[in-house]
Amino acid sequence: MATTETPAAQARPGRPSTRGRRGRPSRFLLIIVVVLALLFGVPWAVLVYPLPHWPTPVTVAGTIVTVLALAAFPPMMILGHGRGRDWAARIGDTILGVIWIVFAWTVLSFVLRLGLTVAGVADPARSRIVAIAVAIVALGLIGWGNREAMRVPRVRRVDVTLPRLGQDLDGTTVAVLTDTHYGPINRAAWSARVVEVVNSLDADVVCHVGDIADGTPEQRAEQSAPLGDVRATLARIYVTGNHEYFSEGQGWLDRMASLGWEPMHNRHVVVSRGGDRLVLAGIDDITARHSGRPGHGADIDAALSGVSPDLPVLLLAHQPKQIGDAIRAGVDLQISGHTHGGQIWPFHLLVRTDQPVLHGLSRHGDRTQLYTSRGAGFWGPPFRVFAPSEITLLTLHSPAS
Repeated sequence: MATTETPAAQARPGRPSTRGRRGRPSRFLLIIVVVLALLFGVPWAVLVYPLPHWPTPVTVAGTIVTVLALAAFPPMMILGHGRGRDWAARIGDTILGVIWIVFAWTVLSFVLRLGLTVAGVADPARSRIVAIAVAIVALGLIGWGNREAMRVPRVRRVDVTLPRLGQDLDGTTVAVLTDTHYGPINRAAWSARVVEVVNSLDADVVCHVGDIADGTPEQRAEQSAPLGDVRATLARIYVTGNHEYFSEGQGWLDRMASLGWEPMHNRHVVVSRGGDRLVLAGIDDITARHSGRPGHGADIDAALSGVSPDLPVLLLAHQPKQIGDAIRAGVDLQISGHTHGGQIWPFHLLVRTDQPVLHGLSRHGDRTQLYTSRGAGFWGPPFRVFAPSEITLLTLHSPAS
């Protein structure tokens, strides 16, 4: 039996169907709705209603708070991160952090519920015990997590042996600063205190490994200004992270150059002590190539162009997963950030699906080592839970030391 189609229903030769493209926004919206329903719905069910069977006034109050938070969250995130309204970003980010912490511990509370069930504790006592326990833990972690996020990072000291490092460079120190994320919360005073800590280390090399800020150099000028006071005996070097490309990637390279830093935009410099030399190189973030900014994109070959194959190489690359380029190029040590160590537990489980390493020193291939910093600041939610911030002091050693 023959069928006929109207012209509108016929696919035009040489033009892909638009059905898939029309469906993508709908699928994305559905995913967002499901995620929000879980994030807010699971805590509401466990803490408010129906499981605990609280008196009506408690249930009504808890429901109102939950609905208001859910209703405020999307517009605050859109206004804050989509349209650059810092006040809205602060509200949206805080809601996100709080609900993530509450959601995570609400899910974990089902272990406690199972234990109470085995012990013979019945509802409503069982559900009320669970709800109170979750509330206490969540409130404690919210307060502690905010303090951890806003504090000046602790210094983490790590020794790294580089087989090709010359004896004259043994003991060279590298201060690692990354993921400062100057953003909607004005942390100019925090930035100044971080610089004081970095300068107290009296490092030979100071590096900033990207994600310097969320916003333009003009927006974050006050917060980034203290970086101009950083001291180093040999070099101050900087590479872009992915967040620079949400605003002005080239603008941040120019800003750091104006503050006296060496922007490692797919290039290198060589430092020396006595008769030995060390190559300091940097590449753009992996997202730069698709940012739409001409001339940006990670290029390890350009960064190491003209480098003698006998010299040891220290490479700055914002994301740990850029380690493949480093291995191919025979880099001795790659320094990265980006992961924040997960920032808010248990988000590290999702980070590990995207990155080969969460934090610390690791070996990759026959020669290449990778140091991944948890970073100094935070993105979005002003909380750090079981993922402390850090300023790292790497001490490089030659094998003969």
